[in-house]
Amino acid sequence: MKKHVVLYKKLSDALMQRLEEHAHVTLIEKLDDQGMQQLRAALPQAQGLLGASLKLDAALLDLAPQLEAVASVSVGVDNYDINYLSERKILLTNTPDVLTETTADTGFALILASARRVVELANLVRNGNWKKNIGPEHFGTDVHGKTLGIIGMGRIGEALAQRGHFGFGMPVIYHSNSPKPAVEARFNAQYRSLDELLQQADFVCLTLPLTPQTENLMGAEQFALMRPESIFINISRGKVVDEPALINALQQGQIRGAGLDVFVREPLEPTSPLLQLDNVVATPHMGSATFETREAMARCAVDNLLAALAGTRPANLVNPQALR
Repeated sequence: MKKHVVLYKKLSDALMQRLEEHAHVTLIEKLDDQGMQQLRAALPQAQGLLGASLKLDAALLDLAPQLEAVASVSVGVDNYDINYLSERKILLTNTPDVLTETTADTGFALILASARRVVELANLVRNGNWKKNIGPEHFGTDVHGKTLGIIGMGRIGEALAQRGHFGFGMPVIYHSNSPKPAVEARFNAQYRSLDELLQQADFVCLTLPLTPQTENLMGAEQFALMRPESIFINISRGKVVDEPALINALQQGQIRGAGLDVFVREPLEPTSPLLQLDNVVATPHMGSATFETREAMARCAVDNLLAALAGTRPANLVNPQALR
């Protein structure tokens, strides 16, 4: 007998057909007020959920007494009450690996764009203000040979290190929960304490998950340790950073600039001081936003959900403690 799945993310025709072969599917096309009403109405029959960018708290989950599995089309799982899901024996899956390389590409794009002032100077041309050869007031800074500091040496951190080490001849230093000998051997990387990394890196890149331990990891004290010529890059989660402290560091010239793909509140408010600063490159949480990668993420999520509903252990299980 087919189980009931509530889908709150559009899938390609091929993936939709595959899902419908194995389940009764209710599609919520848009999570506006009407869509949320439809979602709440569909939850009592739901045995599986698949989607992204929706905070699934206990209040919503209580509407789904038959729920067996949630497949998130994401790596981050900070939108989910994992303890509550586990208590109810509801499996939670995510989509790691398939977006690693693409997100690392985004991180390095932000490094290059911030260092060479790409957005600022492109707007200079677009606005008709390129009247003569640019001078020192518009110079950027080199990337090749500079020290790349990575905070959080997981899959994406390693992919970023690979680009920096092999592509740009960058010495790599990193900070994580523990030293990683394989990473050190592959990239000639060196472990540093957080304070040491902030003091030594030319580019400080966040690639770590949002947890109670990492929330507001980067605050005024940390930005004060960075050098005036260093650049801050965040492709992890917005709440890992104390945003007012970052804004102050940029305004006061404590750091050279920032490349940001994530923010405390998304979408970023048009009135945010970050958007008034020429030394900030801000992108709309586009880390995995390519046709190929988003399709691969959705395919992975479908695989995870169908496995869970079939009673087998999914490949990307976040909470194994929930296994029935």
